[in-house]
Amino acid sequence: MVKRAMSGHDAGQDSAFVTQPSSDSAAPISTSDRTQLPAFDGSKPDGFRTSTIRPPRGLQLGDTALAYLLNAPALIFIVLLVAYPVASSFWISLHQYNLKKPNVFHFIGLGNYLSAFQSDLFRQSLRITTVFTLASVVFVLLVGTGIALVANEAFRGRGIVRALILLPWAIPPVVNGLMWQWIFNSKVGALNGLLYSVGVIDQYKTWLLDSTGALAVLVIAQVWNDAPFAAIVILASMQAVPSELYDAAKVDRAGLLYRFRHVTLPWLMPAFVIIMIVETLAAVRVFDIVYVMTGGGPGYDTTFISWLTYQTSFLNLDFGQGNAYAYIIAIIALILSLLYIRVLQSKGDIRQ
Repeated sequence: MVKRAMSGHDAGQDSAFVTQPSSDSAAPISTSDRTQLPAFDGSKPDGFRTSTIRPPRGLQLGDTALAYLLNAPALIFIVLLVAYPVASSFWISLHQYNLKKPNVFHFIGLGNYLSAFQSDLFRQSLRITTVFTLASVVFVLLVGTGIALVANEAFRGRGIVRALILLPWAIPPVVNGLMWQWIFNSKVGALNGLLYSVGVIDQYKTWLLDSTGALAVLVIAQVWNDAPFAAIVILASMQAVPSELYDAAKVDRAGLLYRFRHVTLPWLMPAFVIIMIVETLAAVRVFDIVYVMTGGGPGYDTTFISWLTYQTSFLNLDFGQGNAYAYIIAIIALILSLLYIRVLQSKGDIRQ
């Protein structure tokens, strides 16, 4: 039997429901005291049923299988567009195959690769490519760093200067080659006209017909085209240097060269490695400016590996040997990339 308790002003107690003890009860329990209530143990009462939602029957894929299924069209397209030509060209490089004798297709294994390293012309092209690559990488880093140092300073019109920096990088390599070919032209070149007008030279120079001069001109064209990319990357790294480091160096009365060497330069090392990777791969595979400016001449003095591959494949129609040259270029580029990545991993800039 449950009775309503008296109000607080009548009995001086809080309002609550109380249980009137029955004949077999030990003591009354007040609901206002929650510690005396039995805890719910989560057990289900008799006759209680739950409904389970079951997934529809049929083919069920895991997350990995579903991802492969959704990307299957793109993967098939990549295989047809990239993997098949790569595998086919490698297979041709293992054969003696010249379009002058289209019916001859003999398997010679690594014969084309062995004959490449036995060729004096190939070794010369490898040496010229190495010199060009080293010169291009070094000067791109130097010029790009200088441009970035200037663009990092605060001056009026800095935004316009930063926008103009990208202009040479936006020019296609073929247009870049045509421009520098006109500048160094032996008859109507702008450089010859300028030097002759100020009395530096007494007659026009044949810059592109000199063995050393032609290679130097190619380096200049390559550096002018790629230095803006290096400048933008280095400038972004410079702006990431905390200003507190420069302030502390100024307090210690550190000079400009000391601040650059001990504060700025350590922060630029990851950017330098990235630029070296990109520029090395571009220099090893350079073709456009050679085709436009020198054609591999004078003689074979600017015959890079890429140009030798073009001549062997499309002029001599020796596709077996030409594909072997192309794969040698790919292997060299792969080795250099792995070396640079190893350097990044050792410095902790990328995870292994």
